[in-house]
Amino acid sequence: MGQLNVLGGDLQPCSTDPVTGFHRNGCCENRGDDPGMHTVCGRITDEFLEFSKAHGNDLSTPMPEYGFAGLKPGDQWCVCADRWKEAFEAGQACDVVLESTHMSTLEYVDLADLRAHAAPPD
Repeated sequence: MGQLNVLGGDLQPCSTDPVTGFHRNGCCENRGDDPGMHTVCGRITDEFLEFSKAHGNDLSTPMPEYGFAGLKPGDQWCVCADRWKEAFEAGQACDVVLESTHMSTLEYVDLADLRAHAAPPD
């Protein structure tokens, strides 16, 4: 059985540039082996980057030793469901690509809240 998104359809890729996902395959899938639940496909904003950095996860600073160039606003990235929820509650959530956000995210976040932050089409 394939991976499903929060809308009940097939999970779509989030980003291959930069390549994202716990397994670095471009998808915010859930195979049950990711303790961080990187299941939300977020369209990154300055506010979300600052929020994440302030909470111990600096996503904007390049780390070439890990092949990570750092994120910038507009990039799409698989973010942790709990971190997105924290950012949402603080008014700092980034937009979400619903078709690329894994269904298991709904264990942490209401679909209505995700829809309220649905990313506009490219």
